[in-house]
Amino acid sequence: MSDDSPSLLAFGARNMARRPLTSPRKHASQERSRATVEALVEATARILVREGFERASTNRIAREAGVSVGSLYQYYPSKEALVVAVIDRHNEEIMSLVRATVAQVAAEPVERAIPKLVAAAIEAHRVNPRLHRVLAEQIPRTGQLENVEAFDRQNYELFRTYLENHRDEIRPLDLDMAAFVCVTSVEALTHTAVLHRPDFLTDAAVGALVEEATRLVLGYLREAPAGPATRGARLPVHLAAG
Repeated sequence: MSDDSPSLLAFGARNMARRPLTSPRKHASQERSRATVEALVEATARILVREGFERASTNRIAREAGVSVGSLYQYYPSKEALVVAVIDRHNEEIMSLVRATVAQVAAEPVERAIPKLVAAAIEAHRVNPRLHRVLAEQIPRTGQLENVEAFDRQNYELFRTYLENHRDEIRPLDLDMAAFVCVTSVEALTHTAVLHRPDFLTDAAVGALVEEATRLVLGYLREAPAGPATRGARLPVHLAAG
């Protein structure tokens, strides 16, 4: 049976209908309540890294945070809602680093700025990579794909703005596509390293990963466009058939 079969789609629709609530019940406005919320989110992150999603529960999270489970339910209706809060906090930590780097290199030429931007993107994923791995697994469960898409759009827009201001240093490009290609390429490399090649993110190896990813992005931005002969060339038979 294919993944897009009607029966599986129907099952997915029923599952979505039963999805736990993931929006906070209320937002903390006072210092004490903000401290409680922060303790709950931090406790959730620790349990996710240490024991995984399945062993997390609202009771365990409340105990870890040092608050009553009743206090937890004042703010969050489910453990999934707490996981969403952890995802949002983690994404904001990453975006803070990326935004700061983009601001720092805004006036720098491409050959100096791109290595710093690539390094920032990779360094952002080295912020608690074990948590990043767990959260990546839980995003479909919590229904936060739209949040991830919004997060990606921020990255694209920041990088596109930089390219717009440095058009004279790169080859003629559709800047929307260029931002998509560059940001997605670095994100895919780093995300895959987090999930499958954490050895590439160690202090000893991360410099080489930054260098190779920088080579990839700079080559794409500055490589001369394909000539008529290349554009008109036929694909090899085995690729055309695929």
